Amino acid sequence: MFPHHLPSQKAAPDDVLYQYPASLREQVAASPQVPGVYILHGANNHYPLYIGKSINIRTRLLSHLRTPKEARLLKQTARISYIPTAGEISALLLEAQMIKQQQPLFNRRLRKTKDTCSFVLNETGLHIQYTDDMSNEPDNNVYGLFKNQFYAKDRLRELADEYKLCLSVLGFEPHTKGRGCFRSAIQKCAGACCGKEDTDQHNARLETALKQFTLAAWPYSSAIAVKESFGRLKQYHVLHNWRYHGSYKSMQGLKNYRLDKDTLFDADMYKILVKPILFGSAEILALPEPSRFNCE
Repeated sequence: MFPHHLPSQKAAPDDVLYQYPASLREQVAASPQVPGVYILHGANNHYPLYIGKSINIRTRLLSHLRTPKEARLLKQTARISYIPTAGEISALLLEAQMIKQQQPLFNRRLRKTKDTCSFVLNETGLHIQYTDDMSNEPDNNVYGLFKNQFYAKDRLRELADEYKLCLSVLGFEPHTKGRGCFRSAIQKCAGACCGKEDTDQHNARLETALKQFTLAAWPYSSAIAVKESFGRLKQYHVLHNWRYHGSYKSMQGLKNYRLDKDTLFDADMYKILVKPILFGSAEILALPEPSRFNCE
């Protein structure tokens, strides 16, 4: 015998879109199938609700409409705008820049924070330094990108336990003046604090422990431009020492590029750029030295 009722079928993707206003669905349908950044605006156009990026803006917006957990965001969206870019790197850079500048309500990632920090090891010892204060000194070895100093110190304690480092010698606990620290008594410190081991041995283990967090050195002797193309659109992104110095739409504009000496190291920009630059997936143009710095 045949069953009285046919098994229910899952709703087709387009059937889910009915829960949003027709005006929103029409804006999504009219959006371009190109790489770029899109902005979801609320009734108050002064502040965006959400900024995102995609290699295909329309496809990404459709995925928003089909995701139930994003209903709260979409029900507050009155207007969608977008900025086409020449590729994925261009979209990532623009997204990160816009989120930091505009602080959208629903974005959690890429917000500007002055608390991001790293370990810096130089001739004066090991320090935790905010990335906003990071200098380009060649004798500074920089390790890791941490959300804040709490996370950096927590990771340092884990390394100290694993490699039997002395937090007193490193300057992160009170100095014991030749006496063994508390951690040496419980055999978590090899004794650099009280002469049980040579400080050179201790420092060698410290360098070994930090190697896993090494940040890549800038691989060029000067500034470069990362070029991307999509159709007629071209973009040239100027970079130096992992700092982003703006974008140009033509080779003619690029010839007049400037470096801003006040541009700070940005952890998010580094994460976006390190793989395409180091592993050759980006088209790189070497740039001559600029005629002068542009300090805006």
